[in-house]
Amino acid sequence: MNDSVHTLTAMPAARRPGCPFDPPKELVEAREHGPISRFPFPSGHQGWLVTGYDLVRSVLADARFSSRKELMRHHPFIDYGDIEVPPAPPGEFLLMDEPRHSRYRRPLVGKFTVRRMRLLTERIEQITAERLDAMEEAGPPVDLVTAFAKPIPVIVICELLGVPYGDRDRFQENIDTFMNGETGDEELVAAYTATQRYLAELVAAKRAHPTDDVLSDLLDGDLTDEELKGVALILLAAGFDTTANTLALGTFALLRNPAQLAALRAEPSLADQAVDELLRYLSVVKQSHRVALEDVELGGHTITAGTTVILSYNTANRDPERFPDPHVLDLRRRNGSHLAFGHGIHQCLGQQLARVEMRVALPALFDRFPTLRLAVPAEEVALRPETADVHGVKSLPVTWDA
Repeated sequence: MNDSVHTLTAMPAARRPGCPFDPPKELVEAREHGPISRFPFPSGHQGWLVTGYDLVRSVLADARFSSRKELMRHHPFIDYGDIEVPPAPPGEFLLMDEPRHSRYRRPLVGKFTVRRMRLLTERIEQITAERLDAMEEAGPPVDLVTAFAKPIPVIVICELLGVPYGDRDRFQENIDTFMNGETGDEELVAAYTATQRYLAELVAAKRAHPTDDVLSDLLDGDLTDEELKGVALILLAAGFDTTANTLALGTFALLRNPAQLAALRAEPSLADQAVDELLRYLSVVKQSHRVALEDVELGGHTITAGTTVILSYNTANRDPERFPDPHVLDLRRRNGSHLAFGHGIHQCLGQQLARVEMRVALPALFDRFPTLRLAVPAEEVALRPETADVHGVKSLPVTWDA
């Protein structure tokens, strides 16, 4: 048994200036010491941080590590004291283990197949063209986040779930509020409550008048209205925030790597590889947590039952033992087996949808605006705080030759 192990004393609160795409240097250094480190949580709980690709992947596939919300008592940035964490509400299956998890995920699997998502390509192309038309009409400069990166996935996921067009702005604002990492507790609760209330009304409306959408399709099963509300929340929140941030941050990364951008524009056949490489390189979903249900041997150490483990996706996806030159953006990289969508039973249900949106939107953006560039120095682009669950930019001012 190996008793010598690195300790990360605190979760980094920021990335290195001028390095918006790289993981915080403290996490990179932890990975250099080995694939697993000790991590004392602010609550005093002695947990672990897993930074190596193989170990992260193994934990994600191991049923001895739980995702249950009520076990997630320790936060890497905040000491919640003795507050009891309730189980996940009905339908919010990302924070559940089997068999509850499959009750909600299984009916959705057929709705997000590769084939079904590819059939959406034409509609995604139309939505993308409409956003580009609006950008061109407004003229430079624009904030790419609000003009392009957010609207595309918001419109797509709302149409899939049957959210009325007039409600989309309200929904997006509330989701932004409880996912940006900077919202105060009172505002956070208000936004979450408003979203829950809206989704309850939406489910009731679908019961009364079903339409051609995923939420209406789910009415044929045995899920209650309360469960449908939870499922809708997971799909809506996960269906736009991660893709929106990947589109914006991906554009930023390509603008900062002109040779890679030139390759993408010159070789449209690179699109699929480019999408996977951007997903690996950016890893906007930075980490997740698991709790050991029993004593587990991991990387030469015993993870005792009840211990919280942080899984660092952004270092796993930069692991030099898995990816040669991991800190280099290389759109021709052929090993696409990254962990940006997770692994195991909780692997992202909407990953094919996200891939289609990126494969359509990014080439279209640079085709329409071949002189697209940052409108401010790169160092002035404001990043989301590390306390946010999803990495990204707050805004991305861009301009072009009109």
